[in-house]
Amino acid sequence: MSGKRTTEIKKGIDPAQAYPISEAVKLVKARAKAKFDETIEIAMNLGVDPKHADQMVRGVCNLPNGSGRTVRVGVFARGAKAEEAKAAGADVVGAEDLFEIVNGGKIDFDRCIATPDMMPLVGRLGKVLGPRGMMPNPKVGTVTMDVANAVKASKGGSVEFRVEKAGIVQAGVGKASFGEEQLVQNIMAFVDAVNKAKPAGAKGTYINRVSVSSTMGPGVKVDTSTLSAPKA
Repeated sequence: MSGKRTTEIKKGIDPAQAYPISEAVKLVKARAKAKFDETIEIAMNLGVDPKHADQMVRGVCNLPNGSGRTVRVGVFARGAKAEEAKAAGADVVGAEDLFEIVNGGKIDFDRCIATPDMMPLVGRLGKVLGPRGMMPNPKVGTVTMDVANAVKASKGGSVEFRVEKAGIVQAGVGKASFGEEQLVQNIMAFVDAVNKAKPAGAKGTYINRVSVSSTMGPGVKVDTSTLSAPKA
């Protein structure tokens, strides 16, 4: 990105100010001027130290308006469960055959789901799937007998999240082409999911800072007091 363009899109944003969520989304959307449909991303600085097991934050959030991205889903299953996965729209389904393909380094999917009986096999792919954050896990609903719903959720806009070393959780929560209200709803749902995943070991302030940005745009700080659900 050129220096001139960077200066231009930062105009009107005070880096020291935390904006109400609706205002932050408006600012980010207005600056998403790339030639492709930019992803709208959220970054949350949490008051946790993930080096401690009781401060790990991970989970899954079903975005009410979808993520806007096409998610390819791979499923490890046999027999009737494999057929269920295919019927639900899974892109790749298999057992030992799929193991050999993935173990060889070819991964034609973005999300990996497995039935519990397949985990001894899938567990051997830890070195391949682990670094990519794709290892199936019962905590985020990717190790399940209900493969049909897991596939549909992945296709429909469920996003997994996991805290990084510095205590940051990041995720794509929609596209620049979404309406402002759709993005606000998705962000609120994501923040709610992270709140619900608050670990027992978290002490003090849990959500310290939040910012939203587009793929090519600047980050905009969000006033965290505007991220709680409005009273009915």
